[in-house]
Amino acid sequence: MQDLEKALGDIVSIRRQVARTTEFRGYGPVTLAVTGVLAFAAAAVQARCIPESAAHLSEYLATWISTALVSVALIGTQMFARSQRVHSGMADEMIRMAAEQFLPSIGAGALLTIVMIACAPGSLWILPGLWQIIFSLGVLSSCRFLPRPMVFAGLWYLFCGLFSVALGDARAFSPWVMGISYGVGQLLVAAILLITRMDASDAS
Repeated sequence: MQDLEKALGDIVSIRRQVARTTEFRGYGPVTLAVTGVLAFAAAAVQARCIPESAAHLSEYLATWISTALVSVALIGTQMFARSQRVHSGMADEMIRMAAEQFLPSIGAGALLTIVMIACAPGSLWILPGLWQIIFSLGVLSSCRFLPRPMVFAGLWYLFCGLFSVALGDARAFSPWVMGISYGVGQLLVAAILLITRMDASDAS
Protein backbone atom coordinates (compact mmCIF):
# COMPACT_ATOMS: atom_id res chain seq x y z
CA MET A 1 0.00 0.00 0.00
CA GLN A 2 2.82 2.38 0.86
CA ASP A 3 4.52 1.56 -2.44
CA LEU A 4 1.32 2.41 -4.31
CA GLU A 5 0.95 5.74 -2.48
CA LYS A 6 4.60 6.54 -3.18
CA ALA A 7 4.16 5.70 -6.85
CA LEU A 8 1.08 7.91 -7.10
CA GLY A 9 2.94 10.73 -5.36
CA ASP A 10 5.83 10.35 -7.80
CA ILE A 11 3.44 10.54 -10.74
CA VAL A 12 1.91 13.75 -9.39
CA SER A 13 5.38 15.26 -8.88
CA ILE A 14 6.44 14.28 -12.40
CA ARG A 15 3.30 15.82 -13.91
CA ARG A 16 3.90 19.06 -12.03
CA GLN A 17 7.53 19.15 -13.16
CA VAL A 18 6.54 18.57 -16.77
CA ALA A 19 3.92 21.33 -16.49
CA ARG A 20 6.54 23.74 -15.16
CA THR A 21 8.84 23.10 -18.12
CA THR A 22 6.16 23.19 -20.84
CA GLU A 23 5.08 26.35 -22.62
CA PHE A 24 1.52 27.22 -21.65
CA ARG A 25 -0.65 27.45 -24.75
CA GLY A 26 -3.98 28.08 -23.04
CA TYR A 27 -4.08 31.79 -23.88
CA GLY A 28 -5.75 32.46 -27.22
CA PRO A 29 -4.49 35.42 -29.30
CA VAL A 30 -7.98 36.31 -30.56
CA THR A 31 -9.48 36.51 -27.06
CA LEU A 32 -6.57 38.61 -25.80
CA ALA A 33 -6.94 40.94 -28.79
CA VAL A 34 -10.64 41.29 -27.96
CA THR A 35 -9.74 42.42 -24.42
CA GLY A 36 -7.45 45.05 -25.96
CA VAL A 37 -10.33 46.31 -28.08
CA LEU A 38 -12.50 46.37 -24.94
CA ALA A 39 -9.92 48.61 -23.25
CA PHE A 40 -10.06 51.08 -26.15
CA ALA A 41 -13.87 50.93 -26.06
CA ALA A 42 -13.92 51.62 -22.32
CA ALA A 43 -11.61 54.60 -22.84
CA ALA A 44 -13.92 55.95 -25.55
CA VAL A 45 -16.95 55.51 -23.27
CA GLN A 46 -15.14 57.30 -20.46
CA ALA A 47 -14.08 60.16 -22.73
CA ARG A 48 -17.66 60.63 -23.92
CA CYS A 49 -19.66 59.98 -20.76
CA ILE A 50 -17.27 60.89 -17.91
CA PRO A 51 -15.25 63.87 -19.23
CA GLU A 52 -14.51 65.09 -15.69
CA SER A 53 -13.43 61.75 -14.26
CA ALA A 54 -11.72 63.22 -11.19
CA ALA A 55 -15.10 64.55 -10.07
CA HIS A 56 -16.92 61.29 -10.81
CA LEU A 57 -14.63 58.65 -9.39
CA SER A 58 -17.37 56.10 -8.76
CA GLU A 59 -18.29 56.11 -12.47
CA TYR A 60 -14.62 55.95 -13.44
CA LEU A 61 -13.97 52.98 -11.17
CA ALA A 62 -17.15 51.24 -12.30
CA THR A 63 -16.12 51.60 -15.95
CA TRP A 64 -12.67 50.10 -15.55
CA ILE A 65 -13.49 47.50 -12.92
CA SER A 66 -16.37 46.18 -15.04
CA THR A 67 -14.07 46.13 -18.10
CA ALA A 68 -11.50 44.17 -16.10
CA LEU A 69 -14.10 41.67 -14.88
CA VAL A 70 -15.42 41.07 -18.40
CA SER A 71 -11.85 40.61 -19.68
CA VAL A 72 -10.95 38.16 -16.91
CA ALA A 73 -14.14 36.19 -17.58
CA LEU A 74 -13.40 36.00 -21.32
CA ILE A 75 -9.76 34.98 -20.82
CA GLY A 76 -10.58 32.48 -18.07
CA THR A 77 -13.36 30.78 -20.03
CA GLN A 78 -11.30 30.54 -23.19
CA MET A 79 -8.18 29.46 -21.28
CA PHE A 80 -10.01 26.54 -19.69
CA ALA A 81 -11.54 25.35 -22.97
CA ARG A 82 -8.33 25.79 -24.97
CA SER A 83 -6.16 24.08 -22.33
CA GLN A 84 -8.42 21.04 -22.35
CA ARG A 85 -7.94 20.82 -26.10
CA VAL A 86 -4.24 21.71 -26.40
CA HIS A 87 -2.77 20.20 -23.23
CA SER A 88 -5.29 17.34 -22.90
CA GLY A 89 -4.17 15.18 -19.93
CA MET A 90 -1.92 17.94 -18.58
CA ALA A 91 -4.63 20.60 -18.74
CA ASP A 92 -5.38 20.76 -15.00
CA GLU A 93 -1.69 21.11 -14.08
CA MET A 94 -1.11 23.75 -16.75
CA ILE A 95 -4.14 25.80 -15.70
CA ARG A 96 -3.10 25.55 -12.05
CA MET A 97 0.40 26.73 -12.93
CA ALA A 98 -0.94 29.70 -14.91
CA ALA A 99 -3.25 30.65 -12.03
CA GLU A 100 -0.43 30.42 -9.49
CA GLN A 101 1.60 32.91 -11.53
CA PHE A 102 -1.09 35.48 -12.30
CA LEU A 103 -3.76 35.33 -9.59
CA PRO A 104 -1.57 36.93 -6.89
CA SER A 105 -1.26 40.12 -8.95
CA ILE A 106 -5.01 40.19 -9.60
CA GLY A 107 -5.72 39.66 -5.91
CA ALA A 108 -3.22 42.33 -4.88
CA GLY A 109 -4.75 44.81 -7.32
CA ALA A 110 -8.26 44.11 -6.04
CA LEU A 111 -7.28 44.46 -2.38
CA LEU A 112 -5.27 47.62 -3.08
CA THR A 113 -8.30 49.15 -4.80
CA ILE A 114 -10.56 48.38 -1.85
CA VAL A 115 -8.08 49.76 0.69
CA MET A 116 -7.45 52.96 -1.25
CA ILE A 117 -11.15 53.64 -1.77
CA ALA A 118 -11.82 53.09 1.94
CA CYS A 119 -8.74 54.71 3.47
CA ALA A 120 -7.10 57.05 0.95
CA PRO A 121 -9.74 58.48 -1.41
CA GLY A 122 -7.67 61.63 -1.84
CA SER A 123 -4.85 59.62 -3.41
CA LEU A 124 -6.90 57.63 -5.90
CA TRP A 125 -5.17 59.39 -8.81
CA ILE A 126 -2.25 56.99 -8.28
CA LEU A 127 -4.47 53.92 -8.69
CA PRO A 128 -4.30 53.61 -12.52
CA GLY A 129 -0.51 53.56 -12.37
CA LEU A 130 -0.47 51.03 -9.56
CA TRP A 131 -2.89 48.79 -11.48
CA GLN A 132 -0.56 48.82 -14.46
CA ILE A 133 2.56 48.16 -12.37
CA ILE A 134 0.93 45.25 -10.54
CA PHE A 135 -0.32 43.85 -13.86
CA SER A 136 3.21 44.11 -15.27
CA LEU A 137 4.47 41.97 -12.39
CA GLY A 138 1.87 39.34 -13.22
CA VAL A 139 2.94 39.31 -16.87
CA LEU A 140 6.65 39.18 -16.00
CA SER A 141 6.17 36.37 -13.48
CA SER A 142 4.34 34.39 -16.17
CA CYS A 143 7.13 34.82 -18.74
CA ARG A 144 8.94 31.66 -17.69
CA PHE A 145 6.23 29.47 -19.26
CA LEU A 146 5.27 31.82 -22.10
CA PRO A 147 7.21 32.82 -25.25
CA ARG A 148 10.34 34.80 -24.34
CA PRO A 149 9.27 37.99 -26.18
CA MET A 150 6.40 38.27 -23.67
CA VAL A 151 8.85 40.13 -21.43
CA PHE A 152 8.36 43.15 -23.72
CA ALA A 153 4.64 43.18 -22.87
CA GLY A 154 5.51 43.13 -19.16
CA LEU A 155 7.94 46.02 -19.65
CA TRP A 156 5.29 47.93 -21.60
CA TYR A 157 2.86 47.73 -18.69
CA LEU A 158 5.61 48.69 -16.25
CA PHE A 159 6.56 51.74 -18.34
CA CYS A 160 2.91 52.82 -18.63
CA GLY A 161 2.39 52.43 -14.89
CA LEU A 162 5.46 54.48 -14.04
CA PHE A 163 4.40 57.14 -16.54
CA SER A 164 0.96 57.33 -14.95
CA VAL A 165 2.45 57.70 -11.47
CA ALA A 166 4.86 60.34 -12.78
CA LEU A 167 1.91 62.50 -13.88
CA GLY A 168 1.45 63.13 -10.18
CA ASP A 169 -2.15 64.33 -10.23
CA ALA A 170 -5.65 63.84 -11.63
CA ARG A 171 -4.29 63.74 -15.18
CA ALA A 172 -3.80 60.04 -14.46
CA PHE A 173 -7.60 59.71 -14.77
CA SER A 174 -7.40 60.55 -18.48
CA PRO A 175 -9.25 57.83 -20.40
CA TRP A 176 -6.25 57.18 -22.60
CA VAL A 177 -3.88 56.53 -19.70
CA MET A 178 -5.76 53.29 -19.17
CA GLY A 179 -7.00 52.84 -22.74
CA ILE A 180 -3.60 53.03 -24.41
CA SER A 181 -1.86 51.02 -21.71
CA TYR A 182 -4.23 48.04 -21.73
CA GLY A 183 -5.38 48.39 -25.33
CA VAL A 184 -1.88 48.37 -26.80
CA GLY A 185 -0.63 45.97 -24.12
CA GLN A 186 -3.22 43.28 -24.79
CA LEU A 187 -2.84 43.62 -28.55
CA LEU A 188 0.94 43.26 -28.06
CA VAL A 189 0.42 40.09 -26.00
CA ALA A 190 -1.89 38.70 -28.70
CA ALA A 191 0.61 39.53 -31.47
CA ILE A 192 3.48 37.88 -29.59
CA LEU A 193 1.49 34.68 -29.08
CA LEU A 194 0.33 34.62 -32.70
CA ILE A 195 3.77 35.28 -34.21
CA THR A 196 5.64 32.81 -31.99
CA ARG A 197 3.09 30.07 -32.70
CA MET A 198 3.28 30.71 -36.43
CA ASP A 199 7.08 30.51 -36.24
CA ALA A 200 6.85 27.26 -34.28
CA SER A 201 4.48 25.81 -36.89
CA ASP A 202 6.83 26.81 -39.72
CA ALA A 203 9.79 25.29 -37.90
CA SER A 204 7.99 21.99 -37.45
